[in-house]
Amino acid sequence: MKEGIPERKDESSQGRAPEVELAIVGGAFVAETGKEDQLAYALARYVVLARMEEGCRNIDLVTSVTVPGMFMVWEKWESPSHRQRHFENRTASDLADAVRDLVREPPQFDIFDAISAHDLM
Repeated sequence: MKEGIPERKDESSQGRAPEVELAIVGGAFVAETGKEDQLAYALARYVVLARMEEGCRNIDLVTSVTVPGMFMVWEKWESPSHRQRHFENRTASDLADAVRDLVREPPQFDIFDAISAHDLM
């Protein structure tokens, strides 16, 4: 057991891969008009650096097709403790400093749970 989280049962013997505990974060950033390229650069730099951190499974950077200047960052961490360590380190604080004058409003973050298709059946 890690930090009060029960270990997941290994289901590989039942024909399914073992479940993976993920800590998922989504962040939305809306650029000030005319600062879209600067915000995209700051977010892309962040993604490259954060992907190198321990426990990072993946980070994607996407831009909205319907909302001009809106960017989303989707992060998948191996555990809530990896996610927490990331948000306490320099990569995250440097991003906060870098985007402060580039965004129209404060970035919006939320924490998500993954839904497995076999959980729905």
